[in-house]
Amino acid sequence: MHPTTIAAETNSSTQGCLEFASLYQHPLLEEPLTSSACADDRRQYMMMTRKAQNLCLECPLMTQCLYDAVVNHDVAGFVAGTTPQQRKEMRAKLGITVAPEDFDTLAGVTARHRQVDHDEVVRLRHANPHESLETLAHRLGCSLSTVKRHLRKHRAEADKPAPKKPAKPALAEVLAVYRAMVAPSHQRRAA
Repeated sequence: MHPTTIAAETNSSTQGCLEFASLYQHPLLEEPLTSSACADDRRQYMMMTRKAQNLCLECPLMTQCLYDAVVNHDVAGFVAGTTPQQRKEMRAKLGITVAPEDFDTLAGVTARHRQVDHDEVVRLRHANPHESLETLAHRLGCSLSTVKRHLRKHRAEADKPAPKKPAKPALAEVLAVYRAMVAPSHQRRAA
């Protein structure tokens, strides 16, 4: 969706996830209930999910939010009228996988005695092209030869043709799976 379209839609109506952030960020909706959850927690969970689902269904950005949550990002919590388990099942039906974000690599965090991640070395090199390899090795907590080895490996991989990524499903496909899997439970509750 084009940014100006999103801005116009955002101004024309309020999204439930923004107006009721405390609902969507409530611990009961962030993590799935355990089998040992008490009846009161289960009842509260059902009430909260119903309210969140209704808010999502009224949102003008719901379809784009659903597509992004199923196809592009492995997000936690209740998003686009779906639970993490429902999104996982939808991905299985669509034949796609979405890797969770690797925040350690993105942040460049390292710990003692941890093997240096290849992608982390390459990312740091690209992010800091003017720094010496010794400085990068110091940041990573490894030897200069380790940094050089990873960069050689990266150059060798760059010479090989990249494997084809599976095509992402169309929005219509995601919506069809959503309607088949999730929407019937919304309709049963409304009846």
